Amino acid sequence: MGGCVRDILRGEAPEDYDIVTSARPEEVRRIFSRTIPVGERFGVSLVVEGGRPYEVAAFRTEEGYENGRRPDRVAFASAEEDVRRRDFTINGLLMDPATGRIIDHVDGRHDIERGIIRAIGDPGTRFAEDYLRMLRAVRFAATLGFAIEPLTFAALRRQATAVSRISAERIREELSKIFTGGGARRGMELLSESGLLGEILPEVHALRGVEQPPVFHPEGDVWEHMLRMIALLPRPKGKADPRLAWAVLLHDVGKAVTRSEDATGTHFYGHVQRGEEISATILRRLRFSREDLETILSLVRGHMLFMNVREMRPNRLKRLLRTPDFALHLELHRLDCLGSHGLLDHYEFCRQKIEEYPEEELRPPRLLTGDDLIGMGFAPGPVFKEILRAVEDAQLGGEITDAAGVRDLVWKRWGDPKTPGD
Repeated sequence: MGGCVRDILRGEAPEDYDIVTSARPEEVRRIFSRTIPVGERFGVSLVVEGGRPYEVAAFRTEEGYENGRRPDRVAFASAEEDVRRRDFTINGLLMDPATGRIIDHVDGRHDIERGIIRAIGDPGTRFAEDYLRMLRAVRFAATLGFAIEPLTFAALRRQATAVSRISAERIREELSKIFTGGGARRGMELLSESGLLGEILPEVHALRGVEQPPVFHPEGDVWEHMLRMIALLPRPKGKADPRLAWAVLLHDVGKAVTRSEDATGTHFYGHVQRGEEISATILRRLRFSREDLETILSLVRGHMLFMNVREMRPNRLKRLLRTPDFALHLELHRLDCLGSHGLLDHYEFCRQKIEEYPEEELRPPRLLTGDDLIGMGFAPGPVFKEILRAVEDAQLGGEITDAAGVRDLVWKRWGDPKTPGD
């Protein structure tokens, strides 16, 4: 049923299978030795066969979607009635597993051939049953390279404001699928054209028309820059890293509120700091995990550091190269360049340095600890962090290599606390 049949007809391997049947849950329990009643009120059972779970749903109709997601009433029905309450014609196909025969009550096969996303029945009704379907329409159009049928798209635009009724977690997951799959640029354009982006991510939608200096950004405004980057995302096994995708989306989000002009040209003073603040608000609003939030914010915060890598002192460069998830940082920089001027000299410089520096040079063994400082007569306090940082910087810069060099450095800068009068 549904997307798996669509994928089979398009010559692709389905990611999963939807199983529907005329058998009701109690009949499914009698047929199979191991079942789990995960949603029998909705006609859904989990069948475990060969150690694998399979979700099996009875043909049904649904009514009364007061919360824009779950039905108030469910009734068992025929296969055709079940199909006609589903979202899009391309997902409304049935296949008899015994014979391979396709059963098509909604002309879905024809829409697949023409590349059309069309709601089953009245599109406004379909969207009102579950407003997430609006985002799903965009995702299917983007990832499949299909067009959204005009009446379906018109209904989507009319009801775009209702997307706020969906939980933040469901919105986040659907957006991530759009951004990480193929056709992400088209997905962003459809989100904007439909009005969904302005409702969900107004801070990103505000990037449209924010012009940039042509010498650095010949591609145009910030919106176009971001679109080019998201289209270039590497997608191993068909999917991009969602943290990188969101960093691409948000890395310049601060430019919309920091743009200024003077006699010397256009400027975005402080856009990194403001961008990090705005990004944090967005990521918390969409309830990202703390780990993903911190990674994405780190990418936004660090995306401008690469412009100075050739002038960095060795200690600072090494700290940059050993940044957690540095591969993501470097890839964001590469996309940033390819989405604008196309120059990759800083990117290649960093790759060269990563190959040149052995691991022990990037992460040298500690020559000084807090206990060592106590032994030297220092009282625990904020100065510990300052001293330890200075010693590690000197190590990274090749200025000291042993304990004697550490003591000389510490006593020279902070004095010997055991010496009276210091």
